[in-house]
Amino acid sequence: MELKRVVITGIGTINPIGNNIPEYFDNLVAGKSGADWITRFDASLFKTRFACEIKGYSPEKFGLDKKESRRNDLFTQYALVASDEAIRDSHLDLDALDKDRAGVIVGSGIGGVETLFKEIKDYCDGGYEPRFSPFLVPMMIPDIAAGMISIKYGFRGPNYATVSACSTSNHAMSDAFAMIRLGKADVMITGGSEAPITIPSIGGFNSAKAISTNNEEYKTASRPFDRTRDGFVMGEGAGILIFEEYNHAKARGAKIYAEVGGAGLTGDAYHITAPHPNGDGARRVMALAIEEAGLQPRDVDYVNTHGTSTPLGDIVEVKAVKDLFGDHAYKMNISSTKSMTGHALGATGAIEILACVCALERQVIPPTINFKEEDPEIDYRLNFTFNEAQYRPVKVALSNTFGFGGHNSSLLIKKI
Repeated sequence: MELKRVVITGIGTINPIGNNIPEYFDNLVAGKSGADWITRFDASLFKTRFACEIKGYSPEKFGLDKKESRRNDLFTQYALVASDEAIRDSHLDLDALDKDRAGVIVGSGIGGVETLFKEIKDYCDGGYEPRFSPFLVPMMIPDIAAGMISIKYGFRGPNYATVSACSTSNHAMSDAFAMIRLGKADVMITGGSEAPITIPSIGGFNSAKAISTNNEEYKTASRPFDRTRDGFVMGEGAGILIFEEYNHAKARGAKIYAEVGGAGLTGDAYHITAPHPNGDGARRVMALAIEEAGLQPRDVDYVNTHGTSTPLGDIVEVKAVKDLFGDHAYKMNISSTKSMTGHALGATGAIEILACVCALERQVIPPTINFKEEDPEIDYRLNFTFNEAQYRPVKVALSNTFGFGGHNSSLLIKKI
């Protein structure tokens, strides 16, 4: 069977440094931090009192009516907002589209955690009377964003969610890529969405000692590859892309941002939260994505790293990059855009593949901001694109995501 080619023809986002694609791309290149004090709840008693929240959000501002906002958790609202931008950007003729061959795969790592927390709290505060909203379950479950997008646009093809912690949206996009390559669909809405800046999320990650507690320097606390890093900074938002079969896109004269070349999927089989110290899973997942694209490691110009700003994770990923790319590792660019957006858990892969689209579209490498001090465990001969964007030819970009449970995923995109 001849495999189909897959291209990106529409993009949309809402995240801590951009409420749409142009704003996001501009702030990526400018190196803007999205970190600030938490406003979603009173965080004064928590070890961490800051996060990367979306700025100026209200459902009405983004075209959601009162019914949509009342019946959808924030993570689903974000997915609907980003999907609307991506669909408009794609210029798909929804009336002419064969919707039996159009699907949705959009993931969320933790789904409607705020809705679940609120309902339990209201139950406990209300004298233990069993009164729960009839919308609790559909607002909470991680697959509901994909379902709501499918309902909104009438897409009747493959429709589901992926859940693999921080690898969630890369797995969603990998599946969407496979659906089109195998001829099961012509168009797929794909990506991820997350709204984890909540009391249980911040409290839980604090207890796990995974997120930064650097309240004194909250603006610059997300500092991947820096000696003083002390954990990731929580982010939120959605990244949505329109994947389309190449000939289908060409026939309608669509703008093509990039071709999806390959996807790698591996498991560490090692620990529930820590990466394997030898970096084998990370090395293999990048190698698989490159191999599926029919390329060699030397063809990659840019790696958007998982780069969460955790003490162990950054070191292991650097080791994996050096092991795979060899001498070429010193010729390409590396960066972690989580230094600007924070870590949006299940949405992070989609938000970061959009950073790779920006690199190809504008021929610029987004920076790793907030770097100050060298870590003796990290090889700084590598070009981490510290503190300022760098303009250079970019034809091939690779994006990594690694999740709790040992889930690894890499997605490769390239210019046509």
